[in-house]
Amino acid sequence: MTAQVPQAEPASLKVDQPTMDRPGVAIIQGFVGSLLMMLGSFGVGWLSLASIELRRIPLIMWLRFEPAGAAASVVVLALGGMLLVRSWLRLGQRINNDWGPGSRSVVLKAVAAWGAPLCLALPLFSRDVFAYIAQGKVMISGLNPYVDGYSQISNYLQTGADDLWAQSPTPYGPLFLWLEKGVVLLTGGQPEFSILLFRLIAVIGVLLSVYYVPKLAELHGINPNRALWLTAANPLFLTNFIASIHNDALMIGLALAGLYLTATRKPILGIIVVTLSIAIKPITIIFLPFLGLLWAGNKAGWGRKFVFWALTAALSLALLAVMGWINGFGFGWVGALSTPGSVWIWYAPVGFMGLVVATLGDAVGFDGWFFGRLIHDAGKIAAVGIIFWLMFRGDYSRIVRRLTLAFAAIVLLAPMIQSWYLVWLIPLFAVTGIRNDWQIKTMYFIVSFFMVYAITDQLDIFPYFEFSLTMARNIAAGVAIAFALYLIFLDPKTKALFRKRFSEPAPGQLD
Repeated sequence: MTAQVPQAEPASLKVDQPTMDRPGVAIIQGFVGSLLMMLGSFGVGWLSLASIELRRIPLIMWLRFEPAGAAASVVVLALGGMLLVRSWLRLGQRINNDWGPGSRSVVLKAVAAWGAPLCLALPLFSRDVFAYIAQGKVMISGLNPYVDGYSQISNYLQTGADDLWAQSPTPYGPLFLWLEKGVVLLTGGQPEFSILLFRLIAVIGVLLSVYYVPKLAELHGINPNRALWLTAANPLFLTNFIASIHNDALMIGLALAGLYLTATRKPILGIIVVTLSIAIKPITIIFLPFLGLLWAGNKAGWGRKFVFWALTAALSLALLAVMGWINGFGFGWVGALSTPGSVWIWYAPVGFMGLVVATLGDAVGFDGWFFGRLIHDAGKIAAVGIIFWLMFRGDYSRIVRRLTLAFAAIVLLAPMIQSWYLVWLIPLFAVTGIRNDWQIKTMYFIVSFFMVYAITDQLDIFPYFEFSLTMARNIAAGVAIAFALYLIFLDPKTKALFRKRFSEPAPGQLD
């Protein structure tokens, strides 16, 4: 059986709107912003203790080991990140609703120009890539990464990995374990070359998104070029997937590819590709029931839907079982899934509610965090309930939108939300329609907030001089927040985006 394409007829991609207003200006400005981020990374990006050669370069020595150099790096990084946000906003304005065929090359040039300097930056805003290296060494040592943390390998602190997760099992699937092992085998664990290879893997994921986002958008009658701007040119997308080198880039790229294949009458191949995504990070297992609905077809009754749900699950689990048999670890990743879910953060709605309840409980003499954890668990249970509701209710033509909402429930009702979790959602919302009203305005605020937060959160500051990490964060926060406020309230070009009342959907968007 094959899936029917469940989408409405594509809207016209060429609309009668003003032509583009020198979009190259925004591209150049974004390139400058990306260059500044690259330069700032040399001073406050993450660098492992094993990176001896880089630490001996005079410029990097001054940027990292002199207070003036570190302070300059913080300011340059903050300015660059926020300039990239402004350039993305201005690119959308300069395209001026002329999202016709000519805008595709403009957006692609922006993605290339803004992404290229980040490919040469030291890891920014996350140390996960160093954990990948350490986990690769765990694999080479013959240990079980679903049981043994990277604290089991000698001199693990030299790798640069975060000590917080040193004794935790890896939450990644078997395919990514092989990639980790392969990279370390090729590089001998040498950090710079390992980082470059992991960044190449991330860029492959980015390219998959660049290729499949427009195709998925066209299936939904959504302008593919606007969807590509919302996704791949987005500063959160570029920084989290290229600068931070998160394996989520490959995970979501494979998931989008499998989703498109399933929606275009290649369901078995699509399910296999999504299973490869699950084998990177298992969170995309949420895709499977919706792929089963696509496979069952438009007129499927409940009996047929259950049959194809079972077939989808059997195909995916069989492939994962084969991978687990080959690496000898089976489904050990299932038990490790709680690793990232054991923490919370203040800006996540459920995390904040848990904090409030825990604080009130402690104030009246109870074990506050017992009740706080109940709130966190309630959020997870509510997310599962929403997923089941969306599996069983809704039109066939909106299956991908239902998947998007189910994925959003998992993210937004979790006690811990990282910026790259939101980047999982951006392409799915973009290809199913982000209206030119409060929805796009919400996107602008989210991008601005998380860029400010990233810029101030993780900075690698040398601990043995008077320029402290707290001082660095305060400077970064001051620069980034001031720039964000300028964009929202003072910039004569961008302030309209945050204030404007939108009366009509953007061309080619869902009503």
